[in-house]
Amino acid sequence: MILAAGLGTRLKPLTDTMPKALVPVGGSPLLDLNIRKLQAQGYDRFIVNIHHFSQQIRDYVAQQDYAPLVHFSDETEQLLETGGGLKKAQGLFRDEEPILIHNVDILDNVDYAWFSHQHQEDEDAVLLVSKRKTKRYLLFDNAMRLMGWINKETGEVKSPFPWLRTAELTLDDDLQVISHHLPLTTRLYAFAFSGIHSFSPRLFTLMDRFPDRFPIIDFYLSICHRSRIVGLVKNDLQLMDVGKIETLDQAEKFIQSL
Repeated sequence: MILAAGLGTRLKPLTDTMPKALVPVGGSPLLDLNIRKLQAQGYDRFIVNIHHFSQQIRDYVAQQDYAPLVHFSDETEQLLETGGGLKKAQGLFRDEEPILIHNVDILDNVDYAWFSHQHQEDEDAVLLVSKRKTKRYLLFDNAMRLMGWINKETGEVKSPFPWLRTAELTLDDDLQVISHHLPLTTRLYAFAFSGIHSFSPRLFTLMDRFPDRFPIIDFYLSICHRSRIVGLVKNDLQLMDVGKIETLDQAEKFIQSL
């Protein structure tokens, strides 16, 4: 599933007349770059959620050779965020195979044939992470099972585990989790989320109690104490968020370097 419904406000004024998904990088729209890369790595069915200038996306895809492989989840009436968008699209998925979730404005060096094989049968979701400087981090235990989330600047912690929410966590310069209040046998590790993840359709039943609109990370954090949500570290991850006008030239150089 390619998440393409966003307004792309950081890419104004381009997105005053086109959707973020069709903003060109090196002569090709972001949506086209992502679909063709995934297609070359073995993916043959794409769900794309749409909202802003949705008809433009439909018209563009209709002219491409991969048009029969693309199915749309229409969010024209309301933007549903990353979790709500996935929940609305659930009827478009054909089987119980894990679903790759990818943002349309992300460029990366991930081998998705490799990534798909990392999702084990007993895992409900696999989140691609790395040691990257950011403001917000996911927290994992020794087995790389998701335990919580922390905002490094504010110290805010989200977790289904009460002992973790009250642990007064801090991160040092090497992103090591420090707290004198954790259980003696507990060690936590902080990683930055790439926005790329593999989702098992069996999790859809747990979304029933969620509203129409919600972030996927809030969903994962609410169920990680009873579901196997794991992190996968890619140490050589190269990732570029094409979210601002000033990044477009850098993005062109980035895809040429891959």
